[in-house]
Amino acid sequence: MNKNIGFIGIGIMGFHMASHLLKAKKHVHIIERKSKNTQKLKKQYIKSKFLHIHDSLEKLSNNCNFIISCVGNDNDLNEIYLSKKGILKGTKPNTIIVDHTTASCKVSKILYKKFLSKKSFFFDAPISGGQIGAEKGTLSIMVGGKKLKFNSLLSTLSLYSKTLVYMGNSGSGQLTKMVNQICVASIIQGLAEGLNFAKKKKLNIENLISVLKSGAGQSWQLENRGITMSKNEFDFGFMNKLMLKDLNIIFDEIDQTNIKLPQTKLIKSYYKKLIKLGYEKEDTSNLIRLLI
Repeated sequence: MNKNIGFIGIGIMGFHMASHLLKAKKHVHIIERKSKNTQKLKKQYIKSKFLHIHDSLEKLSNNCNFIISCVGNDNDLNEIYLSKKGILKGTKPNTIIVDHTTASCKVSKILYKKFLSKKSFFFDAPISGGQIGAEKGTLSIMVGGKKLKFNSLLSTLSLYSKTLVYMGNSGSGQLTKMVNQICVASIIQGLAEGLNFAKKKKLNIENLISVLKSGAGQSWQLENRGITMSKNEFDFGFMNKLMLKDLNIIFDEIDQTNIKLPQTKLIKSYYKKLIKLGYEKEDTSNLIRLLI
């Protein structure tokens, strides 16, 4: 059977992910929207027989047996999947649903059960790698859901990912993304402090990064954000407001548990401060602003 892929969320990340699918000559179905990235995708592929445009979620779900979403938060997921005109209503048996949104375990588990009642399979599959990873097709995808159906994801998701790992039952993908964000926040803060120290001591930043990336201080953040951080350039990448959203999800998850995240809690307060200062749309690497 031909795979018809619905893609919901043609944003900064979704545009590139959907583009990889279209370049691979996959039939991709989207919703007509006036957003910049939706119009950009239409302009590039409107003459392609592989791009299909619908005016409702219900029509999209009626025409697709594999659906991908990459939206903002729990509320968006409830709207596109569970509203009166949402995807669940028109879903056919054996449909695969993959959600790349960074969301709560709670909403992922609800959607998993809802789709299972329709004999379909929902996977929480948040992503890491940023806009660069989406552009290059080298994203890391962490997946939670029904293990017996995991192999059905591989041929599609591998078109825009470098790493695709099954993490466990429904919600496990979201829990893994929480660990990712805990680690990333601390790495950015450490890099900010190290670069600030280096600049004050007048070290050559390019030479510094060249030597550090081959040692124990190596990280994605160092190699992809070190130079721009040193130049105070932040008008790109993963926005502060999205990082704060992700950190809030983590603290909601550990509420009323004995899990302690003292460093993450401190860094969360830094992002709140940056957003209050008007930097909500800047890249998360701008933690260094608070040290300058």
